[in-house]
Amino acid sequence: MLIRFARADDAAACAAIYRPFVDGSAVSFELDAPGAEVVAGRIEKLWPSHPWIIAEEDGVVLGYAYGAPYRERKAYQWAVEVTVYLAPEARGKGLGRKLYEVLLNVLSRQGFTKAYGVVTLPNPASAALHEAVGFRPFAVYRDIGFKNGAWHDVGWWECDLASKMTPQPEPVLLTELGYLAGAEV
Repeated sequence: MLIRFARADDAAACAAIYRPFVDGSAVSFELDAPGAEVVAGRIEKLWPSHPWIIAEEDGVVLGYAYGAPYRERKAYQWAVEVTVYLAPEARGKGLGRKLYEVLLNVLSRQGFTKAYGVVTLPNPASAALHEAVGFRPFAVYRDIGFKNGAWHDVGWWECDLASKMTPQPEPVLLTELGYLAGAEV
């Protein structure tokens, strides 16, 4: 199993993994599954400030995880929202946990102090994954999203990352840590 940073040419595989979570599911609140071009734009937009990590075996992408800005206002720059998605054949084998562990380690090295996971409820597998890697549930937004003809709750999980300092240095770019797009983590 190779764990590496994503490249734009991973976008088609990531889009294919993500599609079932959008189409016919409330796991993602997106209404239309993005294609490879949109996903490539998302990967490129996040690099080098926020990691997008790929798990592949024998050249086949089995899953990915990434961190994205929590909010746009500068005061939130030390917080990051994270997510992980796996292909059906990769689920239940510990790969989600491995991807999150690698992702959270990189984010901590960058100086991010808090990670947030957002889970459409009910989703016991996702809740258990977040808690297995150190997240704690702290809020539920009731009936916040309407998709597939029903209202859905969203649970929020948080995880402490790097130490908080005063003043807190700005988060470090991945390239400043010597990471390259596509390189093994």
